[in-house]
Amino acid sequence: MAIPPLFKCPISLDLFTDPVTLCTGQTYDRSSIEKWLAAGNLTCPVTMQKLDDLSMVPNHTLRHLIDQWLQEDSQFCLDYREMINHVDCISVLKHRLDSEDSTLEEKLEIVEKVYILSEELPLQNSCLIQLDIFPLLLEKIFRKVNGSCSEDDLRFSERALACALKLLPFSDLTSLNMLKEEPVLDCFLSLFYRGNVNIKRNLCHIVEVISSSMETQQVSIMLGKSTKLQQELLNLLAETSEASEAGIKAISALSCLETSRENLVREGAVERLIAYILESEKYQRKLAPTAIATIERLLVVESAKEVVISNPSCVRALVKMVFRVSDHQGSESAVNSLLALCCDSNHAREEAISAGVLTQLLLLLQSQCSGRTKAKARMLLKLLNSTWVEQPKEAASP
Repeated sequence: MAIPPLFKCPISLDLFTDPVTLCTGQTYDRSSIEKWLAAGNLTCPVTMQKLDDLSMVPNHTLRHLIDQWLQEDSQFCLDYREMINHVDCISVLKHRLDSEDSTLEEKLEIVEKVYILSEELPLQNSCLIQLDIFPLLLEKIFRKVNGSCSEDDLRFSERALACALKLLPFSDLTSLNMLKEEPVLDCFLSLFYRGNVNIKRNLCHIVEVISSSMETQQVSIMLGKSTKLQQELLNLLAETSEASEAGIKAISALSCLETSRENLVREGAVERLIAYILESEKYQRKLAPTAIATIERLLVVESAKEVVISNPSCVRALVKMVFRVSDHQGSESAVNSLLALCCDSNHAREEAISAGVLTQLLLLLQSQCSGRTKAKARMLLKLLNSTWVEQPKEAASP
C-alpha cells in the first residue's frame, strides 16, 4: 500500500514515526529534524525560513491519523514495524563494528550476524545498503593498522569479504575506489598472498567487478599494472578447486583492458591459460571457453603470438578448442586465434595442420554453430588449404 504524501516526512521521505511541528507550521519526523538542527542548520528545510524558536510540538492529530491508516492494512503495519526494528538492529551492529572499543572477536560475531541478515529477506538487504554497511566492511578489511595479517585478522577478513560480496550487487561501486590509495592496495595484495582459498576466490570476484565497471576505471588500470596481483591470479590456475575458475574470470576481465595485456603476457598468462585448457577434461574444468577467449584478446600482443608459435602444445590446445562434441563455446575464439597466428606464420600453419585442424574445421562446418563462426572457419580452411597444396610442390622441387 502506497504511503499518502501527507504521512511522509519531507526530509527522510519515510512514514512519520514521531511527527513534530516547528514554529513555521511545517511537520517533520523528530529524528530527521534533530539531525538537521544538529548539523548547524537554523532554517526550516521546506520553507527555508529562519527558525527564531527551535521548540518542537508533537503533532498528535497526525500521529492518530497515521495509526488509523496503519490499522486498515495490518500486513503493511507489520512490515513497516519489522523494517523499523531491523533498521534499529543494523544501526547498533554498524556502531559496534565501527567502534574502536570492540575486539576483533566481537567484530567477527557482528559480521556473522550481518551475513545472516543479508541471506534473509530483501527488506534486510535494503536496510543494510541504506545504512552503508558495504563501504564499512571494505574499510575494516582493507584499512588495517600496520597492514596486520595475523590468523585472527585473516579469519575476520574471510567472513567480512563473504558478507561484502553478498551486498556487492546492490551497492555503490565507487566505494571500491579506496583501492587507489597505496596502503589500501598493499593490504589488498597482501591478503591475496596470505589468504586461504576462500579469501582468494572472493578477491578474484572483486577484481572481476572492478575491471568490468566504468565507476572503478582508475583502480582497474592500477590492478592491471600490478605484477604481484597478476602472479597471484595466474598461480590460481594450477588449482583444481573453485579458485581456478575465479582466477580465470578475473584474468579474463583484466585482459579486456589494453593496458593490462602486455603485463599479462610478460607474466606467462598465455602458457598458464593453455595449460588450463589442456587439463580441462582431466579436472572437469568448465571455463576453457573463457580461457580461449582471453587468449584471443592477448594475441594482439606480438610477444603472445611468439609464445604460441614457438610451443607446439599451444597450437594443439587451440586446435582442440575448434570443435568439441559437447558444445561450441569457445569455437569462434579458437578459430579467430588460429587465423591471427596463421596469417603471418607458415610455421603456425604447419603446426595447426599437423595437429588435425582441417578435420576439426570440417566437423565445425557441419555442426549447429553460428553463421559467423562458420564464415571464420571457411576463411581459415581456405588459408590452410593453400599451405597444404604448396607443401607437396616444395617437396617435389629439386
